[in-house]
Amino acid sequence: MVEGEEKAYHRESNTSWGWRLILLLYISLVAAAATLTLLRNFNHYFHSSQVTQVLGRPGPVVQNYAKALQLATQFFDAQKSGKLVKNRVAWRGDSGLQDGSEEGLDLSKGMYDAGDLLKFGFPMAFTATVLSWAILEYGDQMKEVKQLGHAHDSLKWITDYLINAHPSPNVLYIQVGDPELDHNCWQRPETMTERRPLVQINTSFPGTEVAAETAAAMASASLVFRKIDSSYSKSLLKHAKQLFNFADTYRGSYSVSIPQVQEFYNSSGYGDELLWAATWLYHATGDLDYLKYVTEQNGPAFANWGSPSWFSWDDKHAATQVLMSRISFFGAKELPMAENLDLQMYRKTAEVFLCGLIPDSPTAAPDRTDSNVPNNSSSVSSKHIFLITYL
Repeated sequence: MVEGEEKAYHRESNTSWGWRLILLLYISLVAAAATLTLLRNFNHYFHSSQVTQVLGRPGPVVQNYAKALQLATQFFDAQKSGKLVKNRVAWRGDSGLQDGSEEGLDLSKGMYDAGDLLKFGFPMAFTATVLSWAILEYGDQMKEVKQLGHAHDSLKWITDYLINAHPSPNVLYIQVGDPELDHNCWQRPETMTERRPLVQINTSFPGTEVAAETAAAMASASLVFRKIDSSYSKSLLKHAKQLFNFADTYRGSYSVSIPQVQEFYNSSGYGDELLWAATWLYHATGDLDYLKYVTEQNGPAFANWGSPSWFSWDDKHAATQVLMSRISFFGAKELPMAENLDLQMYRKTAEVFLCGLIPDSPTAAPDRTDSNVPNNSSSVSSKHIFLITYL
């Protein structure tokens, strides 16, 4: 099932730091888009027939932030694998064209993890989910500075890869490349010649967090492409539903099934990804079964109500609490009592988390840096700080 399983994986710090770079540059995209608006486009997506919106026009364009957004979206072009078409980074060429061919798959697209040439499905899917959310929130602002098309293109570059990485309902390919071989040779992707083994999860070797995060990516992206390409949107939603069912039916951490991944993107648990995926599926479908899943069925076990946490590729609790708070503000009156009470728990936890970040709040986190940034955990890095500014 897992090729090269006997090999030891090294250089954790190189890869994890590299992905932080991608996240930081991505957050530049979000922060720049946020600054370009005076009124936030606060859209709530249930399904196509019931969309509740609070509309706002983009404010005056600040050129420095517009340039920062352009550079952030251009960074995705630098990370692309595959046959490049009209790529904005002139020194990048075609690469990874044979990825997946040994299993009869086309995994040539997607994005390289960092400065190396690996494709890790877990953080890549997370990037797609948050990029989708950014487009749904700030699409008008991106369009105003002519970056929305580039954001759509980068998102589709990832989701095309994820679709091909999911050849059957209970199989998902989650990695391309051998970290040991890759890290032993610093090279351009256009000139790499080493073998590119694949890693998959399936019913015998489950990976709930990766399957669920990929479901979240597909579901959120289906909202982005709903009015642009309805057939592609429906395909994404079909894959999202299958992947969520796979993740939930065959529960197990990919860090246990495939111990080698612990050296790179080790998972702390899969409960948050299940809630995160179900929340996006509810927003994409309006199906109350997904809402019940996140509230009365699994909220008490997985939601960590009353215990705020950070937002990262490994922990989606805070983001899920914010996303579920949308439902609490819009349309909650029509929901059954059990779901409504649980939604209030999500909202209250989100409020506690966000109030702890505000310096002048009565419940502000006491331990802060000289710049007034919360500093209440030795494990918190800049990626956490930037991601919580998005929430």
